[in-house]
Amino acid sequence: MANKRDLKKDINYVFGDIIEAVYYWELENAEKPTKESNAIIDEAIASFDELIARVNNRSVEDAKAHFKAINNDLESKGRALIERINKLK
Repeated sequence: MANKRDLKKDINYVFGDIIEAVYYWELENAEKPTKESNAIIDEAIASFDELIARVNNRSVEDAKAHFKAINNDLESKGRALIERINKLK
């Protein structure tokens, strides 16, 4: 990870792409905008807010470990949401 700004951009891109994928799914399946797809969008927004708040936390002793943990959480949450999108019917 290069810096805080790049981590914020990564968070924005990952969750933005996930929300965009859900919208595309809803467009392709116009008869099925479901509670499941809305729940994925809500969870993506909540995860985005949580990770950005953690990035902006200034009371951290070991910044390198803190940002590495955030990056790992971003990857795991992103993968989980993508798997949920792939399971939409």
